[in-house]
Amino acid sequence: MPLSQASTARGRDRNGNGNGNPPRCGFLFNHEQLHQLAHSAPIAFELIRRAAQMNVTLLATSKGQLQVLRRFATQSGITKVDIRQLNLPVWLRGIAKALDKFVPFTRVAMLLSNLATFRTLDVLVVPEKTSLMLRSIGGLHALRIVHTRHGAGDREVGFNRASSKFDMVLVSGPKIVDRLQRRGLVQPDGYAIVGYPKFDLHGKAPRRHFFNNDRPTVLYNPHCSPRLSSWYRDGLAVLEAFYHSNKYNLIFAPHVMLFRKDVQISLDRLRIDRPGLIPERYRNCPHILIDTGSESCCDMTYTLAADCYLGDVSSQVYEFLLHPRPCLFLDSHGTESWRGDVNYQHWYAGHVTQRVGDMEAQIDRAFADHARYLPVQQELFRYSFDLTDRPSAARAADAIEHFVAQLGAVNPDDDIRVAY
Repeated sequence: MPLSQASTARGRDRNGNGNGNPPRCGFLFNHEQLHQLAHSAPIAFELIRRAAQMNVTLLATSKGQLQVLRRFATQSGITKVDIRQLNLPVWLRGIAKALDKFVPFTRVAMLLSNLATFRTLDVLVVPEKTSLMLRSIGGLHALRIVHTRHGAGDREVGFNRASSKFDMVLVSGPKIVDRLQRRGLVQPDGYAIVGYPKFDLHGKAPRRHFFNNDRPTVLYNPHCSPRLSSWYRDGLAVLEAFYHSNKYNLIFAPHVMLFRKDVQISLDRLRIDRPGLIPERYRNCPHILIDTGSESCCDMTYTLAADCYLGDVSSQVYEFLLHPRPCLFLDSHGTESWRGDVNYQHWYAGHVTQRVGDMEAQIDRAFADHARYLPVQQELFRYSFDLTDRPSAARAADAIEHFVAQLGAVNPDDDIRVAY
């Protein structure tokens, strides 16, 4: 459903629903990992803090999410918050556990198994796109869905047709708007530039030190997509190079989904590969830290701690550029035409190499040439994040309040489609 054709609103009063009660707004976190929480939870807390004229509920889909959200709420000064955990039927859990090794079965099943809960909501705020199945399969056509996105990266999948199916999109900066508009995926009144709520929660955290030495630390952060990631071809060679280095530390913190499945599949352009295993000698090396999925992979701990970024297509490079530092990108797929390709804009932030054999020399070069790339990094960051003195979560809460107010303005006697 295009942004200009939100679902039919019948029988809604000025508060946004048909029974005189405040509109009901749910924040859904439907993922087995934690990396999407910080992109929308701060917005929910802001709405709760300002006692907005709506009932706000956070919907977690795992005990781990529940615990982290409660901690985030405490850190944000929220003492009373409605956080609930959704579950699968008992009979389905074993099947889901088996299938999740290959496909995101639980995410889809969680939606369709909890339709009764979603049916009680007027607005649902999500950081991902799977939730659109509540309409296409679940039949909840009257449910308004707001997309916060997660990350400010350049990958093509972030700008596919599904982006046009939301009633409102909250974006981090002009780059996202420009790309959505060029593809006709967003209407002028269908989005709001709000900054990056994740920075509100984690961006000012103190820098941590993980090694008992004075070496510079490199963060290797490959993506999980077999079609785009450097891990499958070059990852072990990178670990081997740093294993022998007497000059650099390494934090190996890939995308949290890389080692989540036995087999990884790129669906946009089909490619299948196995992430494999990480030899123990790398885990036991005193100047290498390996973390394939803890909360520290999601809360900017490592992007704040590193002195140099080594990666491929992960959006985390933009979070790293909150404080500009040297970057190096591994082109493991011979992407000769990356220049001028909007899906690789971040590669202008540093050297791009197809070589791993001289990795230490490549890192040396990244440090030596950083002054050359600094202006580009700063411009890429400004284009990706519209940050102001006002917290991003507050700006996003403003946008949601305005959106809900517009819904409430619909004449309950009219059977129309809301252009928003």
